[in-house]
Parts: sequence; C-alpha cells; structure tokens
Amino acid sequence: MLKGKHILVGISGGIAAYKIPELIRLLKKEEAEVCVCTTRNALQFVTPLTLETLSNNQVYSDVFAPHNNHQTEHISLPDWADLMIIAPCTANVIGKMAAGIADDALTTTFLAMTKPVLVAPAMNDKMLAHPAVQRNLQTIAGYHNVTVLDCDSGFLACGTTGKGRMQEPEDILLAADILLEEKTLSGKRVLITAGPTQEKIDPVRYISNYSSGKMGYALAYACLKRGADVTLVSGPSNEHFIGKTVNVTSAEDMRRACLELFPETDIAILCAAVADFKPDYISEQKIKRHSEDLTLTLKPTHDIAAELGQIKTERQLLVGFALETNNEEENAVNKMKKKNLDFIVLNSTQDKGAGFGCDTNKVTVFSQLGSKHTLPLASKHEIADSIVDIISH
Repeated sequence: MLKGKHILVGISGGIAAYKIPELIRLLKKEEAEVCVCTTRNALQFVTPLTLETLSNNQVYSDVFAPHNNHQTEHISLPDWADLMIIAPCTANVIGKMAAGIADDALTTTFLAMTKPVLVAPAMNDKMLAHPAVQRNLQTIAGYHNVTVLDCDSGFLACGTTGKGRMQEPEDILLAADILLEEKTLSGKRVLITAGPTQEKIDPVRYISNYSSGKMGYALAYACLKRGADVTLVSGPSNEHFIGKTVNVTSAEDMRRACLELFPETDIAILCAAVADFKPDYISEQKIKRHSEDLTLTLKPTHDIAAELGQIKTERQLLVGFALETNNEEENAVNKMKKKNLDFIVLNSTQDKGAGFGCDTNKVTVFSQLGSKHTLPLASKHEIADSIVDIISH
C-alpha cells in the first residue's frame, strides 16, 4: 500500500487540525515516511512536539527559521515527497493556492510540488458555499496534479450542522492510497458484491448470516485504487465505500442488480454471502407466538454466480467465493467448474482469524487453468490486493 512512500503532510489553521496526528499515525502504521509542514496558525491547534514525535521528523513551519534541515525546505521537501496531503485546507489557504500566493511554509511548498497533491478542505458551511470559495476550489481542482476531496456533512465546530467537515483520517488515507497505486485496471469496469442478504420472514424478522462485508469492500477499494470503474452491490453492512454503490437487501435484489450490470462489466467478483434459501411465505403481519412451535418452509434462492456463469462471454472474468466446512478444496474447485467461474477464492471456517466479521483473512485462490495460490493470514485489505493481483495477471 503506502509502505516506503514519502508523504508530506501540510496543515493549515483550522480546528480539524486536531485530527491530523491520527492521520500521521495511520500513515506510519502503513510504513510510510512522513514529514510535516504547517502554517503558523496551524500550530495554534496542534503542537510541533506532537507532530515531530509521531512523524519522527522536524516540523517545517517557518521559511526563515534558523534551524531548518535545509536552506530551501520548500524545494527539498517537494523533491523528497511522493505525495503531499493538505489537511485541513482552510478557505484562506485555498484562496492562496488558487491565486499562486506563497507567503508561508505551506503555500511556498505547495507551489514547488509537481507530484500529486491531495487536498481535504474544512470550513464553516456558509464559507464553503461562498462563490469565491467555490471558484477557488474549481481552480485548484483544475491543476494537473491536484485532487480535491469533497467535504463531509455533519456537526461543525461553530455549533451548526452542515457541509464543511474535513473527511476523516481513514478516508484521507484511502484516497492517498488510491492516488499512488499503479493504475493497472484503468479502463476496466468491475462489479463487486459484498455483505450478507436478508430474507424476510415477516415485517420485523429475517434470515441472514454473519457476513460483515469487510472482504468485499476491501476488494472494491483494491480495484478502485488501480484505476477501475467500480460498482459495488452491497447487502446491509456498516462498511463504507467512496465509489459507486448499489445498496440491496435480499438475494433477489442482488440478483437483479447483478444481471443489469453484468453485460457491461469486464470483471465481476462475487464476494457477497448470499442466502441459499428464503422463506416460502412472507407474512404481512408480525407472526405471534401462539404456540411453542413454528415451522418455516424454505425454498432456494436463485444462484447468482451460476446465472452469470451461463451468460459470461470470453472477454469477461468471473470470480466467485466459497466458504466450506468440509472437503474444502474439492468442493471449491467443483463449484468453480460447475458455475463456469474463472477463479474461486476459498475461505475456511477452520482458520482462526479468518472468515466472517474479522479484519484479517486467509484464503486460497484456484483458477480454471489449474493454478493454486495460498495467501497467509493478513489484513483483508492486503488479501484483497493479492487477490486482484492474481486475477488480473
């Protein structure tokens, strides 16, 4: 991901600066090298000691400071960096960036930065809506090396609620990862399914499973950062995806969405834990407990993977997932052949730290051509990167 990358974090004087130590911590956790440059006002919200302790580097905040590491920090830092992140980026700094004004450590460094720059604006909702700010945002978004993140909506420091919040450190980290990843899937349209489905019994009950959606969402990000046009079809999940998402509930909802999207898809990765059965009858009223016994009659849902396998063309790649409890490899390979999949990813319930609800996974990837790749226990984002590497080569 960001291991070994040089990330220059620029901080301007907004209240959201208090979140940047967490961003630096996340970058260091990804084994990136981090340097920090700031405006003087930024240091009203976060201390140099905090920033230097987390980044393991001196903070650059004064163009004319007597103890900078180099005589021209605003030139040497952009030469060193692979990516510059400016967060929070205030209306004032956005205006300077748009006008080409360089009167402090942050803006002089920005003007010398020819490599990618990721901007995370943050301000009051009324300031964000001002025509001058909107014009300035459009101007800097037009620079060849600048990517501007949208502001989030929610509770603001001034006590109002509206649009203007800086995106969370985790989302900024993902955006940085996407910017720096080699675009090996550029021009490809990718369909990914994720999460569980819920099959209604009555208005207040349903049948489902323990899937969290974490693996499917990680795969969506893995494809997105490689430049693919990703559409995620997701059952109910607490996970978050910044790309195109189709939210569904039942197996039939997911089936219809997939059948609609698949003809224009180059790669489909079916990671969702789709219910195999659903109630034969859905009660319109809540079922009362009239007795101790209740019998539910179930019927099979449609097999989405098999249906897509039947209509798959030679230009399309179809990847399935299998969660097995016995005869794991044999069952997974048979499923791949029966459903006309190009690859199948085997999850095992026998492996500690793998499967539903975990942040880690351990899988084996089989192909129709007979290859087998066993991926050791790792984070689901790392597993997703490895899966995409395998299926796209």
